[in-house]
Amino acid sequence: MTHLNETQITELKQLLANPKKIAIIPHRNVDGDAMGSTLGLYHILKQLNHNITVVVPNEIPDYLQWIPGTKEATLVYEGSNVGQAIKTLIEADLIFTLDFNAFHRTGEQMESVLKTLETTFVMIDHHEKPDGYAKYIFSDIEYSSTCQMVYDFVQQLEISQYINLDAATCLYTGIATDSGSFRFPRTTGNLHRIVADLIDKGVNNSQIHVNLYDNGDYNRLQILGKALTNLKVLPEYKTSYITLSQEEQNALNVKKGDTEGIVNYGLTIKDIDFTAFFTEVKEENMIKISFRSQGNFDVNQFARNHFNGGGHKNAAGGKSFDSLEDTITKFITILAIEKK
Repeated sequence: MTHLNETQITELKQLLANPKKIAIIPHRNVDGDAMGSTLGLYHILKQLNHNITVVVPNEIPDYLQWIPGTKEATLVYEGSNVGQAIKTLIEADLIFTLDFNAFHRTGEQMESVLKTLETTFVMIDHHEKPDGYAKYIFSDIEYSSTCQMVYDFVQQLEISQYINLDAATCLYTGIATDSGSFRFPRTTGNLHRIVADLIDKGVNNSQIHVNLYDNGDYNRLQILGKALTNLKVLPEYKTSYITLSQEEQNALNVKKGDTEGIVNYGLTIKDIDFTAFFTEVKEENMIKISFRSQGNFDVNQFARNHFNGGGHKNAAGGKSFDSLEDTITKFITILAIEKK
């Protein structure tokens, strides 16, 4: 873990004392914590009269579009806005990178620009093995979410009075999603105290859960149904897995965000402690993989060792450049060794 020392906190206070051009960046394929942390920080720093843009690597999924600030504060890097996005990054006096710790997590296009910049970077992240690109690093895997870290970060900078309702809503959203609605092991008493403070600031917590989980459409249920039809159980390895081919996705008109959370269904089966979700992505010639576990099985290490990925002990991602069928065969072969 790497925490900010007193000298660094003082330096950051001085940096933020006068209006600056600031870019805040989440990882590619944003989730609730990535959007919640970046927009939460945006709402806080905006009150200090900074010129702030949240530069999102690619399209924001529909299920997160309601988060306060999404429409007015964000600039999507890929697509027609790429020129404006590059200009924003180059002209920034300060760049915050939130919920990731290596430039490649923004995608090849954005990475190629970020690694050429001599701008001052601030990293706030809770994943393992951070790269050393940032001058100021707040990195700790014991945190449940980057949103929780942003809450502590602004406490350290003594600007927590700027956590207004919009900022609190953003931070609550990321904490709720990355803690599995407060079910995962890093849901501590301190985390609940933070959540209580956010609710006291006016956060409509029940509505946030409706927005996140009870706001789908008929088609998303059909996608879930197909995914569950494809669910396989390997009781000898206490493992389950789900597949979704490109052909199946096309037939169901799957859009970004439609498969969010499906991987977790594989852990709802009795005696299963490890699950995976394999999604075919033809346009990138790869298989996107989500891993989840409960207990002591380390999916972060599993993803790093075998599937070009990583993340947390109980939640990680990876990718394969083999066919879907060959990827599944490889997965089962590895299980026979690692979970015998």
